[in-house]
Amino acid sequence: MILRDVTLRDGLQLAGKLLDTGEKVALIRLLLQAGVPELEIGSMARGDLVPPMADTPEVIAALTPEELERCWIWVATPRHVVKAAAAGARNFQYCLSVSDAHNRANIGRTAEASVAAMPEAVNHATDVGGRIQLTLATAFTCPFDGPVDPDRVLQIIGDPRTAGSDDVVLADTLGQAAPAQVQDLFEAAAPVAGNRRLVFHGHDTWGMGVANSLAAQRGGATVVDGALGGLGGCPFAPGASGNTATEDLLFATQPSYLTPEVFGTLVRAGEDLLARLGERPRSRAAEGARSEARAFGWVIR
Repeated sequence: MILRDVTLRDGLQLAGKLLDTGEKVALIRLLLQAGVPELEIGSMARGDLVPPMADTPEVIAALTPEELERCWIWVATPRHVVKAAAAGARNFQYCLSVSDAHNRANIGRTAEASVAAMPEAVNHATDVGGRIQLTLATAFTCPFDGPVDPDRVLQIIGDPRTAGSDDVVLADTLGQAAPAQVQDLFEAAAPVAGNRRLVFHGHDTWGMGVANSLAAQRGGATVVDGALGGLGGCPFAPGASGNTATEDLLFATQPSYLTPEVFGTLVRAGEDLLARLGERPRSRAAEGARSEARAFGWVIR
């Protein structure tokens, strides 16, 4: 299973303090050098609405093409794809909400309008040799409308207008899903998605972040999202709290690049970031890494 770290976008978008562009680029490079395969590094959302994302074009422009091959940018309109591509981005997350109420709050249009615009977004991504994901927010529950019908999720995945996507991301935006529910939806989505990768974006609001990520893997997901220290949340989804912690997901899955030394580097990076932003830590694995059980190889000495 591949971890995508989303600290630089979903992690930062609710932070009360801002990181400058140089700090963001340094953190991106630390994560890439640690071996994290993929990152989400910014958003083309309006800077006046989401101030932590206002410098995303500058962040993109500061990275090399090789670095950008592993980085994703959140977009919600075809115009966003054009702007991100002009800065140098080649991987785009085209996001819409399954529920109309949240799509209106988050993007300012109906879900149908977002689906209808996706072929144009796909064309813009293809024009620059890029990749594009279909990212479905509120795939499980909506803060305004409550539970989301799984059939509506499958309908959007199977809609011919979304067929040009390379991946399908299902987001538990509020962190209210339970493992069996997550596994069931991914198992149902897999045959509809065809050869597209399935990605799970989970939040840890109810303490199910790691469990839901592993359930998504059992259901067919090959990529899961996390953020350092469990940072983040959606500014347009009341009740959404932090992401599943990158440290917790890595310790649970222990990919080949994760040595105790690399784990320690990431724990320290998360601690430094949270201290810089004045945010509370939410990672249980990072807490464990600071325990007094010195005989355990993953404890930071």
